[in-house]
Amino acid sequence: MTRLKLGPLVDETPVKLTIEVPAAVHRDLIAYAELLARETGKTIEPAKIVAPMLARFMATDRGFAKLRRAPSGSSGTPSATSRKDQADSG
Repeated sequence: MTRLKLGPLVDETPVKLTIEVPAAVHRDLIAYAELLARETGKTIEPAKIVAPMLARFMATDRGFAKLRRAPSGSSGTPSATSRKDQADSG
């Protein structure tokens, strides 16, 4: 059987975000959740796999990792505080 990139989901305290995705992406999330459910034997809501997918994407993004390792002030990425403020406002 083909292994999926997304493994078992870790249960952590969530931060609620509301997003809109194209219908095609939603259909793919549903299909992915169904395949993951078959592989793990647990029913999974499609919305529950978005965060682990984003985390996996960011963990494997070399450009993102390089910028995160850059000294403060030179990375061009927002501080933790401003990221929190952006999440709260959106």
